[in-house]
This record gives sequence, structure tokens and C-alpha cells, in this order.
Amino acid sequence: MEDGVVISIGVLETLCRDAAMAAGASPDAAVSLARATLAAEMEGNRAVGLAHLPYYLDALREGRIDGGAEPTIDRPLPAVIHVDAHGGTAHLGYDRAHDGLVQAARRCGIGLFAQKNAYTCGSLGTFVRRLAEEGLVALAATNGPALMTVPGGLMPVYCTNPLAFAAPMADGDVLLIDQASSQTAYVKVREAAERGETLPAGWAIDADGRPTTDPNAAVKGALLTFGGPRGANIALMAEVLSAGLTGANWSLDAPSITQGGRSPGTGLLVLAIEPAAFGSGFGERLAGHARRLEAAGVHIPGRGKSAALRRAASEEIEILAEALRHIRSYLPQTADSAATPGA
Repeated sequence: MEDGVVISIGVLETLCRDAAMAAGASPDAAVSLARATLAAEMEGNRAVGLAHLPYYLDALREGRIDGGAEPTIDRPLPAVIHVDAHGGTAHLGYDRAHDGLVQAARRCGIGLFAQKNAYTCGSLGTFVRRLAEEGLVALAATNGPALMTVPGGLMPVYCTNPLAFAAPMADGDVLLIDQASSQTAYVKVREAAERGETLPAGWAIDADGRPTTDPNAAVKGALLTFGGPRGANIALMAEVLSAGLTGANWSLDAPSITQGGRSPGTGLLVLAIEPAAFGSGFGERLAGHARRLEAAGVHIPGRGKSAALRRAASEEIEILAEALRHIRSYLPQTADSAATPGA
């Protein structure tokens, strides 16, 4: 890796946790954020790993995340967990409810987590992977401030509104699908702008509604849905699940995640299903079917991420030096030098 640094997973988690606490997060919120960040980085999803953590740290400092917020949990029905994050991170609210969600799925065959009033959740796939690793099938949806429009639209109406799905396989792998409703992730547009690169045609419009390949103009305009009207329908479905059901802000009403001092107040919905409720052998059936699909040339999403996680289990990970330097800049000098020796 060019300009890479090898660092232990434990040291890296401590670094992320301490940076979050220095920015204003409570110890529990900092741990939840650090672990989610590290999970994304370990599976190779760097766009929402360490490179994305500064968005949270800046939001903590500037008031878009209430670092001391304590989620409240309501159980309106045995299988339903409704969480109000009160302007905090999405990760702490989910962590507070994860065990209850698993128990609901085990007892009822299905469990539903619905959260409102949170900052955006970063890697949506992290939530469904955790459930698949416990033997459950999972589906998740989330929203955020409006960044994306539909074919013919002139202004942002939705966030990138991703959906994520995961299912366990008997061979230890996890089938994992995590994709936005847009042609690309918003963070990739910002990265292209920072590198001075152009975007492919059909990805975005500028502030005047004209097609653009300039990422700087796209940031001021809007991303486009994938697949034309079909992608727009997926975005609307994700919006109804994550904002409509949860009581969170619609994307049109959500404040910015990069400016101002107000929480975007977005939503997260996670569905957990116990496959054993429908008979035995689900993991074996899925693993066998995946092998048949692979033999026919079909890519099974999640295989590469599972392999990356297994490689990272060696207790060391190689990360971009620039990302490490950026995170260290949030720490007091004494904590900086102590937390990352040799980096």
C-alpha cells in the first residue's frame, strides 16, 4: 500500500475512541463510534472508515452531534424496539438495543429496530453484518439530508438512502449487500473533488439542474439515482422505512451534516429475521446455492469483505498514513504521542 502504516487493531480503536471523546463524545458514544469506524475500515470500506471519522468529530465539536445524548428505548410491541437518539450518534442507540433486537428475533421470529433523531450512520452494512454473524437474516435502511434528485428533478429531494441486506452462510461467510440509491456514494464525490478528478456522465447535476462531471459542481447540485425511475423508487422506499416509520426527519427537512449546529435528526430501521423459525438448514442451503451461482459466474457480494475481516483478525491492520494523521490531529499532544507510537 502506498503511504501505509501498520498498526494494531487495539491501538487504532483506542485512538478513534480518544479522538471522539476529545471532540465531545461520552465514553460510551465514543466506543460505539470507534468500533463502527474500525469495522468499516477492517472490511475495506474505507470511504466510511477512518476517512469518514472526521465528519463525526467535526460534528461533535460543532454541535451537530450531541456527544452526551443518552438514547431512550421504547418497546411498543414485543418485537418492536423504538429508539430516540436525542441528537446523538446512530451507533450508540443501536448498540443499546442490539441484544434486545436479537432476543426479539429469537422469540418472535422477527425483530424490528426503529430509530429517530440521530446523526447519519456511516456504513449501513455494519449493522446487518452484526446480525448475520449471530445467525440472523437482516435488512436495514437509512436516510440523511437531501443530496440526491430523481430523473428530471432540479433539486435534492432524498439522501443517497441506502439499503443493506445480510444473511449467514454455513461456511462462515456472510452474504452482504450494501448499496446506495444514487449512482455513487456522496463521500466518493467529495473525494473526487479533493483529488481534482472528474465524474462519469450521468452521476450528478449542478446547482442549475444541468448534467455535470465536475465533482465541485455536483456537491453544490445533486447526485442522481441509479437506474432512472427504478432507483428513485428504491430511494423513496428507503425513505419511508427509515424516516416515515421511525418518525425521523424526512431528507427534505434534515439539516446539513457538515454545516451548522443542528442534528440532521435522521432515521435508521433494522429488521432481524430468525431463519430457524421457518425450518432448519438455512445456512447450508444458502452456502450451497452461493456456490452454484459462483460456478455460473455470479459475484456473491460480501465474500471480499469477509476475507478482509479475517485478514484483519491478525490483530494488525494497514491503513493510510494520511487518515491516521488526520485522526491524530484531534487529540491533545500528550494523548497523541501515547496512543500511536511509531506512527
